[in-house]
Amino acid sequence: METGSARNSGATGAAPKAPVSRPQMAPLILFGSPGSGKGTQSKLLMERLNIPQISTGDMLREHIREGNGIGEKAHASMKNGALVCDDLVNDLVRQRLAECDCDHGFILDGYPRTRDQAEYLTGIMAQRGVTPVVIHLVVDYNIIIARLAGRRQCPRCGTLYNVLSKPPRVAGVCDLEGEALIIREDDREQVIRERLDAYERQTRPLIDYFREKGRRLVEVDASGGTPDQIFEQICRSIQSE
Repeated sequence: METGSARNSGATGAAPKAPVSRPQMAPLILFGSPGSGKGTQSKLLMERLNIPQISTGDMLREHIREGNGIGEKAHASMKNGALVCDDLVNDLVRQRLAECDCDHGFILDGYPRTRDQAEYLTGIMAQRGVTPVVIHLVVDYNIIIARLAGRRQCPRCGTLYNVLSKPPRVAGVCDLEGEALIIREDDREQVIRERLDAYERQTRPLIDYFREKGRRLVEVDASGGTPDQIFEQICRSIQSE
């Protein structure tokens, strides 16, 4: 009597099915000032598109929590609202993009932030043979100040809340972990203004850089509407691209 394996492999003579290849998505660069909603939108995109979100801010904060050498260097800059040095951030991004889950696309959240970082990323993209789509979230300055000043974060799971637009169920306490929420050092008002000044000087000019390089760039008004409404605007923009 034939076994099941014999029937499947020998009797029918059918060749094993080749694995289904997954298409390469154009990488997405989510671009905008602090408080523009990049973190929220990148997580929504990650869930919809099933590609990883790469947040340099999250990576740096993880190193700070671990108290290692990278974290010490990053903390000294971030607590004063300054940008972390290009070489350190570029190296973190290079290592992360080399991981296999980035082979079919990824979302960059908070990178690049300087011309040197943008040029470094351009080189990586050229090696991969892909052209990213840049999504610029445009938000009014005063709205950004209000958003960041009201932002709170869970120190355990990292979930973000806002006392005005997205409060926790119990004031000052994380819905998921029950931990007391904190104000991040880079969300204190003086630091916020320094972060926005650094953005205007160093990061906003990258819009012109992307245009010069012929990158696909779409702008989304992220000043009003719910996160889900802004997300649908982004999805429509990506589809049109």
